[in-house]
Amino acid sequence: MLQQYCASLSGYKRLHTREVKIGNLLLGSDHPIRIQTMTTTDTMDTAATVAQSIRCIEAGAELVRITAPSKKEAENLLNIKNELRAKGYDTPLIADIHFTPNAAEIAARIVEKVRVNPGNYIDKKKFDFIDYTDAEYSSEVERIRSRFTPLVRICREHGTAMRIGTNHGSLSDRIMSRYGDTPIGMVESALEFLRIARDENYHQIILSMKSSNPLVMVQAYRLLVQKMDEEFGECYPLHLGVTEAGDGEDGRIKSAIGIGTLLEDGIGDTIRVSLTEDPEFEIPVCRDIVKRYASRENLYPNSVVTGEAGRSNSQSRDITPVKLPYDPFSYKRLDTVSVQNLGLHHVPVVVADYSDEPVLNTKSLEQIGYTYNPVTDKWGISDAAADYVYTGDRAFDFALPGTLQVICDYAAWQAATDKTKYHPLLAASAMPAQSLPGHYFLTVDADDDPGAIAELIRSAPGAVLVVSSAGPCAMQTMRSFMCALVARGIKSPLILKVKSSDKTVDEQLIHFATDSGGLLLDGFGDGVWLCNTAADLENSKVSGRTYLEVKSNKQFLNNTAFSILQATRTRISKTEYISCPSCGRTLFDLQETTAKIRAATNHLKGVKIAIMGCIVNGPGEMADADFGYVGSGPGKITLYKGKEVVKRNVPSDIAVDELIQLLKENEAWVNAS
Repeated sequence: MLQQYCASLSGYKRLHTREVKIGNLLLGSDHPIRIQTMTTTDTMDTAATVAQSIRCIEAGAELVRITAPSKKEAENLLNIKNELRAKGYDTPLIADIHFTPNAAEIAARIVEKVRVNPGNYIDKKKFDFIDYTDAEYSSEVERIRSRFTPLVRICREHGTAMRIGTNHGSLSDRIMSRYGDTPIGMVESALEFLRIARDENYHQIILSMKSSNPLVMVQAYRLLVQKMDEEFGECYPLHLGVTEAGDGEDGRIKSAIGIGTLLEDGIGDTIRVSLTEDPEFEIPVCRDIVKRYASRENLYPNSVVTGEAGRSNSQSRDITPVKLPYDPFSYKRLDTVSVQNLGLHHVPVVVADYSDEPVLNTKSLEQIGYTYNPVTDKWGISDAAADYVYTGDRAFDFALPGTLQVICDYAAWQAATDKTKYHPLLAASAMPAQSLPGHYFLTVDADDDPGAIAELIRSAPGAVLVVSSAGPCAMQTMRSFMCALVARGIKSPLILKVKSSDKTVDEQLIHFATDSGGLLLDGFGDGVWLCNTAADLENSKVSGRTYLEVKSNKQFLNNTAFSILQATRTRISKTEYISCPSCGRTLFDLQETTAKIRAATNHLKGVKIAIMGCIVNGPGEMADADFGYVGSGPGKITLYKGKEVVKRNVPSDIAVDELIQLLKENEAWVNAS
């Protein structure tokens, strides 16, 4: 049996899954984590789909998915496959199926893999609540069996693999009626189909649990692993992805949090990063995520929370498994005491590191959201303004904005005149003999002995712990250390300090998002402190195009910290966009429209806007959004408030203006300042 949901909670150990053959590609835990993407061309345009597939393959895609919304597209997959094979490309193709079992049955005879969504393959979604008796529910499952079994038998006969791909937003009315809009509902939706396949002795199956909310996604995959282990005594390979992640840095951060959190625990056999960009630009992001695990092989699988230092595979250690002080299948923020504006009910803070800033003046604070007007002698403070700034051995020589606090070295704190603004940063190994203030920061390495740290905190209360790790399994090491503190009754606020020395913006975004985001999803963290070396940002291009304008390193780190908090839903500071990555079903220029909507609405703090290319990614997929913009036909848009249609068939040339009007009518609009 697994440790709740993975092979190791304190180190890296890949979850053992069945081997699945997809064409000439082997997938599962004994094989590398595979990379894939999905075309955005019209499937009936053979030349365009072949050309785009080749671009994706040459960028590094090991599998290519193509939409097949009806029989004619399914049939045309043969032409696409033949063209690719004639050009020397044998990369496995996947048919993406929604609503149309007959299309799936055609495609399964042509391509190497089919993807079906159990929420809409046979079931329907009309947002109706139905109070099923057990007998009625069983009857519906048998109806699914009769419709799904023919596809299973075709796949078994032709050696075709299958992904049973559950999406949070497209759960059927039947599942919603019994389980609600929950991770367990997602899991049960997939298991119903998996049980039918197993009854037919068909096992060439991959599963996925996708959501636009990384927290829901992570919880659903964990539950799926646990349920497969309990019911079948084995696990099938898992395809990881965050749906509708969006574009730019936000899309990369959200994807890295969801995918990376699971990969850190050894969960996941293939990934797709769903960006609202051309599909070939997804591949470098996938590669940057996956390469973090290429050199890991069962690192520290038996580490414990009792706190020995110097962790090594070769050392003899107590192998008592980690006991999590929280439920990994539901979110609850760790209960910490309140220290000024940290812990308890306070939102997580952001710390900006200015220890290497050449000059400390009013201008330098603009990088982290503070703008000084010398004429009025007033500060402008943005929604994404850092809460603390670390200055090392220096202090500011001017009055700071009211919301900004300073962390500094002990000697600088002693010299500071305003002890309400300045707070000392101390190392556990260098605590002063003198009495400490009621609010101080204590740096601890997650490889330190948690028992000794706990005793130190008890003797000097008022600490805010700044926890970091430089090890190869930093996230797990920090988690184990913090679990050990909780087990010892320590409730000090925790700041997650993550340092990246990666060489590109993409790599740094992934590093920061995975190591801090994964801990935030588990309820740890009352603050985030990101560090790097500014020179590492010089190369900020991906596939020849700059996607992130880095005006300054401090601004980059500050924006990234707030984006991570936004993506984990722990602190909302800006508009959130749930934007699908486009495919052959898309009915308008998704990238151009997303940019237009973002430009008009990006000042609406806390509003969630979904931008969906077609009805497949319509009201269900945007389950988490406040407002929706969905393609309903060529040149036509349907606008939603929540899951309800407000305006149908709006001409696309005026649809953005109509969306703004809808926001105003529902008091969600404020004028940009």
